[in-house]
Formats: sequence, structure tokens, C-alpha cells
Amino acid sequence: MTVQRITPCLWFDSQALEAATFYTSIFGKSRITRTAYYGNVGQAQHGQKAGTVMVVAFELEGQSFTALNGGPAFTFSEAVSFQVNCDTQEEIDTYWVRLSEGGDPQAQQCGWLKDRFGASWQIVPRNMGEWMTASDPARSDRVMAAMLGMRKIDLAALSRAFNH
Repeated sequence: MTVQRITPCLWFDSQALEAATFYTSIFGKSRITRTAYYGNVGQAQHGQKAGTVMVVAFELEGQSFTALNGGPAFTFSEAVSFQVNCDTQEEIDTYWVRLSEGGDPQAQQCGWLKDRFGASWQIVPRNMGEWMTASDPARSDRVMAAMLGMRKIDLAALSRAFNH
């Protein structure tokens, strides 16, 4: 088994297993690979009851992640997000609906959403980077202007803006 060099670690209060289960239910080629539990050692530092879930290792589309139940000290911020590159409007719609379930509807704009655990996601067309860095700045500007009026991405509208 090869371990990837960089693995994102997501800090949760106590929902690591719930979050890993939720995320693996949405993405293909995904699974929970390991679960570790708090023991008696270190309770003065971590304050967690022995036998509760400490760490959940999981994969989404083959990418390894770690979910840690570290308590309420830290929460997610929009400064870090996960970008989901999509090929079709159907993919955009599916990921948008599934990841938004129970999330914050006020945090939805320009393809960004916040899930029920507070993590931020960008559900975007696979070619968004190409559109935003086009050699003709007018094309990129049209895409940006179109995107700024969207919550969930409308692939056809962005494509029209780019090709106009």
C-alpha cells in the first residue's frame, strides 16, 4: 500500500465518522479505510472518553483524507475548500444537491457551498481554469461576470459566455 505524500486532515468536534460516511456515500471509488479510537492515555490533553472515535481514514475518488475528532477548539473556514471538477451539468447538480444537504444556504455563491459540517466545496466545470486564464481576457471577463450571478454553476451559461 502506497501512502500519498500529502493527506488533508479535517478537524471535527465529534462528527468524524459521520462526515466520512457522508462523504464516501457521495463520491465514487470512495471508502472508509481505518478507524482509530481514543484510549485511556492522554485523556488530560484530549479530554475524550476512551472508546470514542479518534481518527477515521477514508478515500474520496482515490484521494486519502483523515478525519479527526479533536473537540470544539477549531472549526472550518472558507479559506480552505475542496474543488470538485465536473464534466456535465448532471454531475454539477448531483454534487451540489448531495453536498448541500443540511448545509448553509447563505454560503452558496459562484459554485461554492458549505456542507452540514461547515466544510466548503467548489462544484465547478472541469475546464473552469482554462476559461479563467484564457489568452483573450474578454472571454475570461464574460465567464467571471456570468459566474458572479450564480449560486450553483450553470455549465451551459458559462460556456456561452466563454464562446460569445
